Amino acid sequence: QVQLVESGGGLVQAGGSLRLSCAASGGTVSGYAMGWFRQAPGKERAVVATINWSGGATYYVDSVKGRFTISRDNAKNTVYLQMNNLKPEDTAIYYCARNRVGYIAFNSFNSWGQGTQVTVSS
Repeated sequence: QVQLVESGGGLVQAGGSLRLSCAASGGTVSGYAMGWFRQAPGKERAVVATINWSGGATYYVDSVKGRFTISRDNAKNTVYLQMNNLKPEDTAIYYCARNRVGYIAFNSFNSWGQGTQVTVSS
């Protein structure tokens, strides 16, 4: 059973940047699509960005396009989310997830991390 551990969250002012990391252990991210999700208070968890097994294809929710970048280093068994020009509405718990498949798909993530808090002050 793969374990995913997120890190890199914190408190940042609007306009600032953070880089989230998701390190896998007990399993591999190679061959699987990976994703970042977030859940704000009072809201459902929603996808932020996903990346296919090779890194050759990505998806971003409209609200983060041009500001966030998802990437992966299969050799390090790690996935990243670079977040620039952060806004208060980006405040949420961010979760990393591994998909059951290698291509981009939204309803087949089956391994989840515990999350890392991102707070953006205005």
